[in-house]
Amino acid sequence: MRSIEPARNYPAVPTRFVRRSPGEDKITSLSVLETVPDVESPSRAVPRSAAPPRGPGVLRALTHRNFQLFFGGQLISLSGTWMQTVAQSWLVYRLTGSSVLLGTVAFASQIPVFLLSPIGGTLADRHNRHRIVITTQISAMLLAAILAVLTLTGRIQVWHIAVMGTLLGVVNAFDIPARQSFLVEMVGRDDLMNAIALNSSMFNGARVIGPAIAGILVAAIGEGWCFLANSVSYLAVIAGLLLMRLPPRHRPDRTASTLESIVEGFRYARRTGPIRALLLLVGLVSLVGMPYTVLMPVFADAILHGGAKGLGILMGATGLGALFGALTLANRDGLKGLGSWAAAAAAGFGAALMLFSVSRWFWPSAVILIATGFCMMLQMACTNTLLQSMVPDRLRGRVMALYSMMFMGMAPFGALFAGLVASRLGAPITVTTGGAVCVIGAGLFASRLPRLRTEARELILAQRMIAAEPPEEMIGRGAPREGEGG
Repeated sequence: MRSIEPARNYPAVPTRFVRRSPGEDKITSLSVLETVPDVESPSRAVPRSAAPPRGPGVLRALTHRNFQLFFGGQLISLSGTWMQTVAQSWLVYRLTGSSVLLGTVAFASQIPVFLLSPIGGTLADRHNRHRIVITTQISAMLLAAILAVLTLTGRIQVWHIAVMGTLLGVVNAFDIPARQSFLVEMVGRDDLMNAIALNSSMFNGARVIGPAIAGILVAAIGEGWCFLANSVSYLAVIAGLLLMRLPPRHRPDRTASTLESIVEGFRYARRTGPIRALLLLVGLVSLVGMPYTVLMPVFADAILHGGAKGLGILMGATGLGALFGALTLANRDGLKGLGSWAAAAAAGFGAALMLFSVSRWFWPSAVILIATGFCMMLQMACTNTLLQSMVPDRLRGRVMALYSMMFMGMAPFGALFAGLVASRLGAPITVTTGGAVCVIGAGLFASRLPRLRTEARELILAQRMIAAEPPEEMIGRGAPREGEGG
């Protein structure tokens, strides 16, 4: 791949995508705006010959042994995580009856992701991602065990929950970028989109199982047993990670300081139009839309009169819809149209939230939450796939850190604001307003799609060329046609 004079610390960004000559299949031209000496070579990418034969459609990432181990362990562990999420929300509500404190505890547990994810992403780019994920999973297991002991012994107080939530947020700030960027090491580039979709399916399959079990356990024997079950469930994913056999990973250049590496990640995202637009849309939805989950105990108890069991059913309905959304993406093969899907899903998510906020009947509300979960997960999974397809591996951890900042890091600000607004105006008005803002944001993103498609295709093509992969449909047929591309 030919390059012009290297520029400072930026991956290759082509000024136009490869074109085919009329009637020919040969690549005829490719120009590059700027490259750097440190851009990964094909030797750093996962070789296509090392991958096992591609399996049937929706499950093809599971042909990789390492992903099988990861998938099985995470399915068990995430069921426990969702049990703890529901039980913790209900415990705070039972102890205080305050929507403000619900928002405050959620803020405390998620703000570390916003503040520390850039450091976590830099660590994931500079060190062994496998070992980082093992360390974070062990840490989360110990925190869940402490919370279980405090609750089962009757010593639990709201400040305990806030402190444990904050510490778990610190763990997540390092876990999420490492775990997301670790996927490509388990399956390679060919099956990355399928692995992301299956990972999301697993996450939301657990989201169906966990809250349902939590609702029953909380009503029957209390929240502490949910926390204990979550702690034990981490053993499954830790065992799976320890059983993996991974090839040696290229040791990245560490001449730059940690601060310089963090700034480089921010600068790359800011100057790369498609990545910037996708991250801003995720951030907006997380800020104004996702806080509906913090107010779910209020809806379940005071508005829909379902109690703890009702909370489990409502959260499970959201997870069921999200599972359908992830499986929809898993059944796709190719990136074309994912940008449009992300915009439509964000608009659908906002519309579903507005419908949910005006419903006063339990089962219709549960059905609406299925649609809410579907749209929410489809947007997030499409965004994750597009980001990982466009970003070079040397910046993958830092870009996924920015994704986690927008997805989870913006949520605490939204949760705190939603709790304050709900205490004055009520939960329904708060959720309605958030849904309307999501629809507006999706419309603005959709209006910019035609200008973003060309650059997005160029970025994806650049990474495929670096990985020595055939360009497939991403090699241009001239300018992108209306309705095509991401």
